[in-house]
Amino acid sequence: MAMAVAAKLLVILMTLLGSSAAWDAGALLDEMPVIHMLRPLQSSGGGLSLHADMPCDSWRLAVETNNRRDWSTVPANCEQYVGNYMMGGHYRADSKVVVDEAIAYAQGLKLGGGGKEVWVFDVDEITLSNLPYYAKHGFGAEPYNWVEFTKYAQQANAPALPETLRLYNELKELGIKPVILTGRREDKRNATDHNLRNQGYLGYEKLLLKPVDVKVPGIVFKSGERKKLVDAGYVIVGNIGDQWSDILGAPEGARTFKLPNPMYYTSARAILISPSAFNNTISIVRTDGSTVHSLMDAYHEFISVIK
Repeated sequence: MAMAVAAKLLVILMTLLGSSAAWDAGALLDEMPVIHMLRPLQSSGGGLSLHADMPCDSWRLAVETNNRRDWSTVPANCEQYVGNYMMGGHYRADSKVVVDEAIAYAQGLKLGGGGKEVWVFDVDEITLSNLPYYAKHGFGAEPYNWVEFTKYAQQANAPALPETLRLYNELKELGIKPVILTGRREDKRNATDHNLRNQGYLGYEKLLLKPVDVKVPGIVFKSGERKKLVDAGYVIVGNIGDQWSDILGAPEGARTFKLPNPMYYTSARAILISPSAFNNTISIVRTDGSTVHSLMDAYHEFISVIK
């Protein structure tokens, strides 16, 4: 009950102050973030991380380095830790480090002058923050509810991530065109476009969403869309996402950057299927280079990936 009340207070505060002000308030309250006013912690780890089978800060490190994979929810004992990390100053500070590096890289580029250089941005937890939603749903400790998140996304009022918006505007000044590539479905195009523009993301080259009837892993969809960009003559000079599936899968771009996100995980697994020229067999090459030759094994592996 206490967490639910704190979450409601948080959403009201963000709405009243606006996205940038809310982020600044979170940074100022690093010693006692809004989400933990009822049970304050002294830092993003606090004493909480010492009581888990795996310390929560170690769990987050494993997640961010893609060593902890295929998890569906934040461990229950880490809910407050993740909430404190996201709403305190730590998340903003980590994001600033990443964006500072991205801007330094972009400023050092020598553009070809043809106006075809682009930078790929994801939407959720990159251009837009879904913290108002996840603050009411355990910061990822609750199972993902597609219906509820769709309702939230259609409201088109998610705040911008200030650090990403800073990068976005800097790239435009440098002559690099932003391309928005998201795993959101086409039925959310109007809401997503409206939300992005209202939060200051103006003048992007393309907004690419996943067709409603396409059932492929996100890494397959996004790498395919980047391939289309390259085939159309664009040069992907940069790519930023919050999931490994955003930045893996050729062509990734000349350089990739990852913002932190310990609230949810999107699989970065994919398999490539190519028919053999003889005996009606197939060869399955996994992304790690290993091969499957059994048709039945390949079928079951493929089904498990696209579920």
